[in-house]
Amino acid sequence: MAEFKLPANSVVGEGKTWKAESGGNVRQFKIYRWDPDAGQNPRLDTYEVDLDNCGPMVLDALIKIKNEVDPTLTFRRSCREGICGSCAMNIDGTNTLACTKAIDEVRGDVKIYPLPHMSVVKDLVPDMTHFYAQYASIKPWMRTQTPAPPDQERLQSKEDRAKLDGLYECILCACCSTSCPSYWWNSDRYLGPAILLQAYRWIVDSRDEATGERLDELEDPFKLYRCHTIMNCAKTCPKGLNPGKAIAEIKKMLVMRR
Repeated sequence: MAEFKLPANSVVGEGKTWKAESGGNVRQFKIYRWDPDAGQNPRLDTYEVDLDNCGPMVLDALIKIKNEVDPTLTFRRSCREGICGSCAMNIDGTNTLACTKAIDEVRGDVKIYPLPHMSVVKDLVPDMTHFYAQYASIKPWMRTQTPAPPDQERLQSKEDRAKLDGLYECILCACCSTSCPSYWWNSDRYLGPAILLQAYRWIVDSRDEATGERLDELEDPFKLYRCHTIMNCAKTCPKGLNPGKAIAEIKKMLVMRR
């Protein structure tokens, strides 16, 4: 299990156990709990859930626990369809989305932690402030100099549109970046796989007219070249994307223009 950013000298200890009132199909969920305002060390609380009265996904169990057992449990969620990325967390040792992770895919107790190597706001909620600031730094919008056509959208060929496949689907859940050892150690300067994939999405967009400027902004020993092709990013992406390939393409473009 990867480390988490916790207060100095803190230890994750055993917490409360919440027993299921009834049911024969019971699973235990061991959930990371930490409230910075409480002044206590992090702990793992254990919740027993009757799966006969619960939806099939880990998020269903979390919602059931919060609604029926412990309203103090804190986590993010929104779409429940694997689109918004809000419920990204570490489940059974892997960064993924709670809404698309089936309980039956986990053997034994279901262990749930926040995304690793991010500061924790509370319980399963990581602080995404720095991650979003990095996203803003790549200027993730179409940058053009020529005026838009007065009577139509900016068009592109089917071939150019196909270049965006495998890129535009990124939902910025941060599962890939928080699974990357290079990002763990250098997140203050390395942009990480999620942001670099987003950067490449605009670099290869035929409608964008700032390719040179975008490449100039990425040609940096830390922003881009901290990637060592470990490929945890592609392995953990809940959308099946390959940020490592996008990073390699950026590096190739920088070499080809020299």
